[in-house]
Amino acid sequence: MRNTLNARRTSISRRSFFRKGLAAAGMATTAGLLSRSSSFAKEGPEEKSGSLTKGDAAILRFLAAAEILETDFWVQYNELGGIPDSEVPGGSGNQAYTSALTVLDTDMAQYIHDNTEDEFTHQNFLNAYLVSKGADPVNLDRFKTLPGSLATGSSKTLRITNLTELTVDTSWWTRYRSRTKNPDFGDTFPQAIPTLAVGMHTAIPRTDDDTADANFLQAIANTAAFHFPTIEQGGTSLYPSLAQRVTDPEVLRIVLSIGPTETAHFQTWHDKAGNAPQVTAVDPVTHVSVTFPDLNSPPFGGEDFQTNLIMPEPCPFISRSLPVCSIIRPTETAGVAMGVARFLTNMGLFRGQPQEFFAALSDLAEDADEAHRNLA
Repeated sequence: MRNTLNARRTSISRRSFFRKGLAAAGMATTAGLLSRSSSFAKEGPEEKSGSLTKGDAAILRFLAAAEILETDFWVQYNELGGIPDSEVPGGSGNQAYTSALTVLDTDMAQYIHDNTEDEFTHQNFLNAYLVSKGADPVNLDRFKTLPGSLATGSSKTLRITNLTELTVDTSWWTRYRSRTKNPDFGDTFPQAIPTLAVGMHTAIPRTDDDTADANFLQAIANTAAFHFPTIEQGGTSLYPSLAQRVTDPEVLRIVLSIGPTETAHFQTWHDKAGNAPQVTAVDPVTHVSVTFPDLNSPPFGGEDFQTNLIMPEPCPFISRSLPVCSIIRPTETAGVAMGVARFLTNMGLFRGQPQEFFAALSDLAEDADEAHRNLA
């Protein structure tokens, strides 16, 4: 697979992914597609950094790309289950899906709308800031090739991301409740919803047929409810991790100012996921089964696992010899951008994208991971 990627890469100019104007707002392969070898050289001209250091520009470009991808899928959620309006245009809403989401919280539509608007502002600001400094922005419009939902309410436009074949990692649920483990020390955590972590699940109605069975539709809404915090906890860790590599104080201010909004999103969605009703459903199209259990019961339950506990439990930090501390986790900076790229790929969010997309994402991640703070 790596050789295939390298061969494909030689025909691609790196700058073909950049400098095409500001971006507007699958797993088609394995995570190995995002691996890079030393022979994976950078052909063609480098993207410009302008007055920014090369590392700071690379970090901002990777964050801009991440926000573009977030905006793409949040727009899909907002079209069907949020509040389409002049602030977040597109779609007209799907009453059945919106009602299933309301089971988790009556304010779900408003929260989805506001989260979507936030991602729009993040992608637009980061790209505009890059341009203001004479650096190349990121544009992923060429990868809007994936069909989205055909259900009532969808704008039925082509997308970058795929919300219909997700494999959702819900280990964040147990990670943030652990008092003895931290992923920065290599610790691992069990899944809250094991059946979501295998197979492929849709988080939006694919067609109006998916809204006919109320039980299955609730499973779709529950899948979305766990996908929301799964994504946002990743952003919660990404920003402080990359901040440790930033050189310029203004760029650091940007990263440290946007990052906490991702945390606000995560805590909101963490709370709503805990309200997901118990449901077992079989997808009538793929025949994949999913079960949402009572998370207040064994093997969870108890003080540290009650569903209304949404603030991070204290855990080991820096050294196990130090007192535990309530923190964002993980925040280890080495390889974080490539780790995020693999995480999103393994989720199936880009299922159906060509190898060219993964090469572009890999480039952005590697450049961000190569950034280092210049203390001179």
